[in-house]
Amino acid sequence: MNPPRWLNEREAAVWKQYRDLQRRLQSVMDRQLARDSTLSGTEYAVLVPLSESPGDVLRARALRAQLGWERSRLSHQVSRMETRGLVVREPCEDDARGSMVRMTPRGRDALEAAAPRHVETVRHSFFDPLSPDEVNTLGVLFGRLLASLPRDTD
Repeated sequence: MNPPRWLNEREAAVWKQYRDLQRRLQSVMDRQLARDSTLSGTEYAVLVPLSESPGDVLRARALRAQLGWERSRLSHQVSRMETRGLVVREPCEDDARGSMVRMTPRGRDALEAAAPRHVETVRHSFFDPLSPDEVNTLGVLFGRLLASLPRDTD
């Protein structure tokens, strides 16, 4: 086994900044949704990929992959959202063992009501402090980092 390649002082500082940024951004987003909408951050996270899918429906496995969640986490979250009338579970026509998650009209209404203020918070908290060139650079860097990581698989 090779010895660990410890972070140098600058790397450790950048890593801490990233962790702090991630935590604080998520907190800002969650507080905004709680204040200005009827959706939690996790509900919003589930509804967005459904809204971007034809027919507002995704196979549960594909939804889990997009969210990076474990099966049990998605199952519990979908159950809570079904109770609120935001989504419904449907059988998968292609695979009797699989299931589909569909956003309901009530879920669509809640997402559309929440989205304008949420996107403004994203813009204010993430993009406005950066120049267009810095946004482009971040896109390149994020793409490179994502490409270096294994994909979530089930």
